[in-house]
Amino acid sequence: MTRIDWPGLMRVGLRDLGLRPSEFWALTPRELDVMLGRDDAAAPLDRNRLGALQKAFPDETPKGEM
Repeated sequence: MTRIDWPGLMRVGLRDLGLRPSEFWALTPRELDVMLGRDDAAAPLDRNRLGALQKAFPDETPKGEM
């Protein structure tokens, strides 16, 4: 299990990025990654990744509906 360095992330978000605490805590992890310049976090969703997501999280049809 990877530990999250909350003090370090808060320091970068509040001091370096100039975010207010409410703005920092409203961010998703992906948004924070993009703001920190982690370009791979902003990679487009390609067919392979979409297929993997569909397999991992299949749509469920409610009973009695098709």
